[in-house]
Amino acid sequence: MVAFGGRIAEEIVFKDVTTGASQDIKQATSMAKAMVMKFGMSQDLGLINYDHDNEEVFVGRDFANTSRGYGEEDAGKIDKEVKAIIDECYVNAKVIIEEHRDILEACAKLLLEKEKITSEEFGALFYEERSIV
Repeated sequence: MVAFGGRIAEEIVFKDVTTGASQDIKQATSMAKAMVMKFGMSQDLGLINYDHDNEEVFVGRDFANTSRGYGEEDAGKIDKEVKAIIDECYVNAKVIIEEHRDILEACAKLLLEKEKITSEEFGALFYEERSIV
């Protein structure tokens, strides 16, 4: 969800998105794939490691002939699970940012004033906004 924060803020504040979040999308996709393919975090696919990209190439085995170790049906399930994780995280992150837009605005204002803020200053934004409500 954290990876989508910048893109969602752009969408909410500017009603537009740029290519700036491309690396964040790549990172989120990579994490979701690892959750499904490496860490067994899929009810449908279970506790099977589908990540065979890191297998060693042995003598006589060609790089181009390496197989992924699972069939088309499982590949489709993996894609579906990854997309579901991404979609759920995006929706949940958007809800959180919309609920706390006041803090987003306060943070942006402070960053315009100071250019750089400490973790304590950032944390204080949450407490200050909460005490007002």
